[in-house]
Amino acid sequence: MEKTENVIEIKNLTKDFGKFRALNKLNLEVKKGEVHGFLGPNGSGKSTTIRILLGLLKKSSGDVCILGSEPWGNSVELHKRLAYVPGDVNLWSNLTGGEAIDLLADLRGGIDEAKRKELIDKFSLDPKKKFRTYSKGNRQKVALIAALASDVELYILDEPTSGLDPLLEVVFQNYIKELKEAGKTVLLSSHILAEVESLCDRVTIIREGSTVESGELSNIQKLHRTKFTIEAKKATTGLSKIKGVHNLKVKDQTTTFDVEPEHLQTVMNSLAKLELKQITSHPPQLEELFLQYYQDNNSKRS
Repeated sequence: MEKTENVIEIKNLTKDFGKFRALNKLNLEVKKGEVHGFLGPNGSGKSTTIRILLGLLKKSSGDVCILGSEPWGNSVELHKRLAYVPGDVNLWSNLTGGEAIDLLADLRGGIDEAKRKELIDKFSLDPKKKFRTYSKGNRQKVALIAALASDVELYILDEPTSGLDPLLEVVFQNYIKELKEAGKTVLLSSHILAEVESLCDRVTIIREGSTVESGELSNIQKLHRTKFTIEAKKATTGLSKIKGVHNLKVKDQTTTFDVEPEHLQTVMNSLAKLELKQITSHPPQLEELFLQYYQDNNSKRS
């Protein structure tokens, strides 16, 4: 693969485990200095992709480039330039949390001591306790602190806030925004879709090992439907005959439906004739888009 300015570039990545194909010609591009959301449910291939990026798994076919190198065979050098936080952290049980943080940071060439102290305080971690005594949330804190206190080029975060309480989720988001302002690159795999919407410049959505959508959130959202809820004095069932209207549901005087972007004006013209009592609308949220991909896929199977 030719070198580009993308920090991560994957083209037609395939990974087979025997007869099972975990990744099927997956594509992913992460630009320098962006926070990129990597979305998909359990079993979609996210963790397999990340393990290949980390040099822990060998691809079956396709092209993979991270920080200018093929990860397989170059993982030792690459891990000096990146920080990784898995969704379930299991480290050395006999070490304290503080010792585990220092050991992880030493693998990347050291740690910012002031940043380490600040993060321990912000995440409310007791670094003197043995790692084996920590809850899941505290184990996550150890990996997060070690990563965020390291000065690296790329942060690969796979469900990094799993087990954290909502207040610490806000702390995490603030630190990710600081990384972005500093020109760092973040690949964020998350099931917390509000987190993705708040932090990410672009997203890639995968399903069954293949990329189904990738781009800026604003551009992706424009491709999909706007949701309306209205109350009207006149019957609204005629809206179902308008091209671009979907999922029309009527209960008493309340009607809900979705509209494709290119048909919004036609629908608005029709609504003006219904003697509306109330109307609300909102652009599609990432969660709605995310669910739509999988609902559509399941309906095709049935």
